[in-house]
Amino acid sequence: MPAQLLAAEKLVKTFGATLAVAGADFSVYPGEIFGFLGPNGAGKTTTINMMTGLMRPTSGRTLIDGVDVACRPVEAKRLFGYVPDEPQLYGKLSALEFLNFIGDVYGLDAATRKPRILELLKIFELSGEQSHLIESYSHGMKQKVALCAALLHAPRVYFLDEPTVGLDPKSARLLKDLLRQAADAGAAVFMSTHIMEIAQALCDRVAILHHGDIVGMGSVAELRASSAEQTLEEVFLSLTGGSNHTSAPLFGRPA
Repeated sequence: MPAQLLAAEKLVKTFGATLAVAGADFSVYPGEIFGFLGPNGAGKTTTINMMTGLMRPTSGRTLIDGVDVACRPVEAKRLFGYVPDEPQLYGKLSALEFLNFIGDVYGLDAATRKPRILELLKIFELSGEQSHLIESYSHGMKQKVALCAALLHAPRVYFLDEPTVGLDPKSARLLKDLLRQAADAGAAVFMSTHIMEIAQALCDRVAILHHGDIVGMGSVAELRASSAEQTLEEVFLSLTGGSNHTSAPLFGRPA
């Protein structure tokens, strides 16, 4: 098996007396799409923030292609693209200006940058709005610009935090195809999502997080076999205690 491109080594994060992430430990390999699943508040975004260097872990470390994010942050950050759950963009720039700025950040020369920017804008159907200020964009359009920025320098590793939120079905399908292409070209994709259908259809392996602990990890087939459940959703609910329901109906006429 090739060396991992992404390694989280016993990542722990506490906020006062609250343990948010309890020793997350996993690797993601070239050619792999790795899904990170968990209920709201499970610690998914906190884990991603630690791995991308946005938050310092209480203990543990993250390696990007062997580069320690905490010790060599600039070198590590050149190796990955990141799409947060809420797009963080400069509203007073147009999409074209913003993507050129991102190209400068990653040191892409004009000959490399220009055709790739134009192609990404075309793929995500933003060409007609590329000169408009980002502050005038809808949430979905901002999400598309953030995705273009992450894809621009063709990184070795992708971090995507709920990337399909706000996207229309066509754009969501396009994103899934692009991520599969990136993985097939040798990248490692780390993606958090709450949509079980996307995880089951797209991810080579998944980890399920519950109260900061990884309670299950493997391929969908492996997780189903280990729990005797039929779908990833059922596995998820079984491992996170989400299968409980009220015994009394909430809707309909009483018997």
